[in-house]
Amino acid sequence: MATSDLIAGFIQELLDSSSGIAELRRGILAEKFSCAPSQINYVISTRFSPEHGYIVESRRGGGGYIRISRVRNTPRQLIMHTVNSVGERLSPRTAAAFISNLLYEGALSGEGAAIMAAALSDNALRSIAPEHRDLIRAAIFKQMLVSVLSENN
Repeated sequence: MATSDLIAGFIQELLDSSSGIAELRRGILAEKFSCAPSQINYVISTRFSPEHGYIVESRRGGGGYIRISRVRNTPRQLIMHTVNSVGERLSPRTAAAFISNLLYEGALSGEGAAIMAAALSDNALRSIAPEHRDLIRAAIFKQMLVSVLSENN
């Protein structure tokens, strides 16, 4: 198993065992996993981002820490938060992270998540010029989410 996976698993276990909040020290984690502190930063930024349903707070310095909190919302609140979090452009990777989080939190069904992922894929958007795909993907995703909200009213 890759070091990044081990670090992510360790952080996830901390979150699961502590009501969704983990306070970490970058240097201590780096020592524990025999890696550079930058690898800890990489794992946190790629696996514990807002797209994945987390809030990350950081304080630098000798007494510094990283606090990771899992966002707990109702499915409706989570969908609304996601709509507001999607910017003008949306990459395939970020779309997949949003969809994965919505599925994990029960805001989307497996079938709904699969349909969204297919509709937002580069393959589905291949007739659109590559430089415009992320713009179109964001608009489609927001509209899909608004539709899910309207359907659940």
